[in-house]
Amino acid sequence: MDQFAAASRQPEGVVQPSVRPIAVPRQGLGPGQPSPPEARPTVVPLADRSRPALAADDLDLMAAQLGRPVRAVHGVAARCACGRPIVARTRPLLADSSPFPTTYYLTHPGAIKAIGRLESGGLMAEMNQRLRTDPELAAAMMRAHLDYLRRRQELGQVPAISQISAGGMPRRVKCLHALAAHALAAGPDVNPLGDLVLIELAPVWRPDRCSCSPGPAQLAQPASAKETKTKENDG
Repeated sequence: MDQFAAASRQPEGVVQPSVRPIAVPRQGLGPGQPSPPEARPTVVPLADRSRPALAADDLDLMAAQLGRPVRAVHGVAARCACGRPIVARTRPLLADSSPFPTTYYLTHPGAIKAIGRLESGGLMAEMNQRLRTDPELAAAMMRAHLDYLRRRQELGQVPAISQISAGGMPRRVKCLHALAAHALAAGPDVNPLGDLVLIELAPVWRPDRCSCSPGPAQLAQPASAKETKTKENDG
């Protein structure tokens, strides 16, 4: 067992400490509408993690979701209920050999937008305050950090980023998108703050209920693909 697996595993008989809910952001998830507590689930919504291999159209779908070509994608760490990618699993080195620490990259436009609202509503500040004052949460986020490093290590060793995970882990919260992507890819009880993001998102977006729009056949192609087809047609 490597050092990351050993450090992130709980001792026998010790239960992963539950993280108390964090207050809903003042801005809420909609224009002036707070997320009512009764609308949020008490368990973390689950993504489909059963099909990690890239399907024939996955790269095109992710490029369409992001509006640009994707880079260094190894597979799909989490999928929507409809089968479309929501989290890309990326290699730790780009094509030009630049280190790329973000192993789990959120691609679903609905999730990206909703998490942006959570960030602007103050959820990161509340989480950072909790990290400074809650030793159990701090310990859980250290385990999440080590889990992230271990999972990246499976794709290759890159010394420049060997101790860098994502989202500010383990001592800060800098990006809710990164924490949510890790939680979607790893499943519940691995990244507690990522789990909380998914619970807060549930009234407007959740991975187990498809909210993708438009349908797969109508997904817009990235600009580069459109330009290529136009040139081919003009030729």
